Amino acid sequence: MTAFRNFARVFKESSSLSGLLALGAVSSGGLLVYAETKPNSGSGVTETSQEKKKVVVLGSGWAGTSFLKNLDSSLYDVQVVSAHNYFAFTPLLPSVTCGTVEPRSIVEPVRSIVKKKKGDIQFLEAEVYKIDSENQKVHCQSNHDVTVEGKEQFSVDYDYLVIAVGAQVNTFNIPGVREHCHFLKELEDARKIRRGIIDCFERASIPNLGEDEREKILHFVVVGGGPTGVEFSAALHDFVCEDLAKLYPSVQNLVKITLVEAGDHILNMFDSRISSFAEQKFQRDGVDVKKRYQVTNVSDKCITMKGKAPGEILSVPYGMIVWSTGIGTRPVIMDFMKQIGQTNRRVLATDEWLRVEKCDNVYALGDCATINQRKIMEDISDIFRITDKDNSGTLTVQEIKNVIDDIRIRYPQLEIYLKKEKLEDVMDMLRGFIESGQGESKELDIEQFKTAFANVDSQMKNLPATAQVAAQQGAYLARCFNRMHKCEEEPEGPLRIRGTGRHRFPPFQYKHLGQFAPLGGEQAAAQLPGDWVSIGRSSQWLWYSVYASKQVSWRTRVLVMFDWTKRFAFGRDSSRI
Repeated sequence: MTAFRNFARVFKESSSLSGLLALGAVSSGGLLVYAETKPNSGSGVTETSQEKKKVVVLGSGWAGTSFLKNLDSSLYDVQVVSAHNYFAFTPLLPSVTCGTVEPRSIVEPVRSIVKKKKGDIQFLEAEVYKIDSENQKVHCQSNHDVTVEGKEQFSVDYDYLVIAVGAQVNTFNIPGVREHCHFLKELEDARKIRRGIIDCFERASIPNLGEDEREKILHFVVVGGGPTGVEFSAALHDFVCEDLAKLYPSVQNLVKITLVEAGDHILNMFDSRISSFAEQKFQRDGVDVKKRYQVTNVSDKCITMKGKAPGEILSVPYGMIVWSTGIGTRPVIMDFMKQIGQTNRRVLATDEWLRVEKCDNVYALGDCATINQRKIMEDISDIFRITDKDNSGTLTVQEIKNVIDDIRIRYPQLEIYLKKEKLEDVMDMLRGFIESGQGESKELDIEQFKTAFANVDSQMKNLPATAQVAAQQGAYLARCFNRMHKCEEEPEGPLRIRGTGRHRFPPFQYKHLGQFAPLGGEQAAAQLPGDWVSIGRSSQWLWYSVYASKQVSWRTRVLVMFDWTKRFAFGRDSSRI
């Protein structure tokens, strides 16, 4: 035991050890190995404390935590302000609602994360209520009553501001949703749902209740057929069938789960094969999937929905509603958008370097922002001008090759277009125009150049509001900050299309690593890059492997895997705590 304690202490304190996890996917015969390495120190520039710029990070979610973990904090004076003093692994929130995983197993204190970093990082648990970009201040309010008058208010100055406050639940202003529905966005939401499920079963077990009343109490409605809604429905079905049915045998046959989706299919962001399989599995499991229904009102007794057919209105009594239909903008972000003239947008608009438009020293990432990607056709004349080095009015093959790499980096939609059209590179796209070009050298004029790129912008899409995107953005921005001083003198980005020289950094490019949809019964659907689709038990084991490896610390990895093992051995805990 003494040896184990010594090993644990060395493993925790050592900055040179890398995280390593090997977890076998038994049913598929595969093996997933994950290594976690420390971020590079970046440019290696040393500064005195007087010269350090102050970086203020708002939020401790996926984007903010990824930024902190990858930032070389010895280069900056870093301050973190968040309403929560922990990072929560939100993809496992549906597992928390049904007792598969305990709440504390998926959280890591922010102070524990920053303690492992170089330099002195200050953390403040407070709510940000105003961002003043003109004076470079953030106004905050403590979460605790620290004075006789109430909560303390204070302001924080910054040189660089990183906004990563996430988003809030979108109720679409439907009457009764906020008052009567449970949400699944924060850790506390999952805990409330877990208590609510047990409450419903205990209430339904009270003597002298009529069967109609018991059926109403045990009717669980899930609104939203996306990954969160589907995963919660599957987890709830497993919880009821595998655990609660044994503890509440008198009411087990009265339980009903209804999944409401406004679209034509659930999981419509996945491959159609996955959507179809999920719908068929839910039908076999007895989960009632109502497609093409829109919720119009929620009262304390029933939920009202409008069907696709004209005049079709359906009112259904319920015991619990879980609302999982999308995200909305937080009030502090809406106020900030008004200040900087972005009132006509849904979320903060940034450029391809995650810099908020019209704010040079403010960055936004994660669910609270979206990248306003420039269209290649907006810059096509400038691209032609830069490419035409000899100002001849036509482009040679060599002139195009000289700048094509910069164009591919600057406009990510070009890469997507090439993949869709199954083209190796840009020269394949231009070959037909080059062969019909002018003169013996087959040169392109500007009209031919425009025609060749005319359809590229059709592949522009907003990035999804997922943990995967937020984590990649945080890591990217940290790398930029680590190399900021070096790149001021030696830019590493593509050519400036409207200007001279080069951008300091390459723009952010999202790399999709795949997505999962647990469907219950130890089955999951996986859609990985290359249109690779897998459905079944092997995908569930892959899900276990990936989600364990992606935990923010070894402590949470061990706790999550222990919870999974405990559930296999003893079932889920149904205590109402």
